[in-house]
Amino acid sequence: MAKVIPGRFTAVADDEEFVVFFIGMRINKLWAVHKWLPVFLAMGRMISELYRHPELGFKSTEGFWGGRTIGLLQYWRSYEQLETFARGGYHLETWKKFNQMIGSDGSVGIFHETYIMKPGTYEAVYNNMPVFGLAKAFNHQPAKGRYETARRRLGGDNEPAVPSPPDTLHSEKM
Repeated sequence: MAKVIPGRFTAVADDEEFVVFFIGMRINKLWAVHKWLPVFLAMGRMISELYRHPELGFKSTEGFWGGRTIGLLQYWRSYEQLETFARGGYHLETWKKFNQMIGSDGSVGIFHETYIMKPGTYEAVYNNMPVFGLAKAFNHQPAKGRYETARRRLGGDNEPAVPSPPDTLHSEKM
């Protein structure tokens, strides 16, 4: 289990464009295991391949499971690298097999959403969390000063609506 880091943190991507990619599957016919299990296993194999080859542009992923839907939130250096991966190698083979085995029969759904993030168009906060999501993909920073509020993280200026809690990691315990 990932180590919880006490305190309030944010993610900083150092003024670079990056891509957030949400991809997943939905099990529409629960008993069609022979249809959805290969899709599920292929997702794991692709993620392993991506972690072994950082030169492909993949930065990190977080997995989610809700009911019949399994999703992966991914972070990429660029859209061009994501597209290159999607149009080649194991992903392309898997995509072809999906179309042959499942196509439009309704047994398994697949989806993806792509967001190109430009500097100053995103913000994140993590309270008492392991290094997670965007902070795991890029830089995990204390949410203080110019990073203290959502508006400040987006380049604006305001005061916190609720004062930030003290840094209990370095203060004396009562």
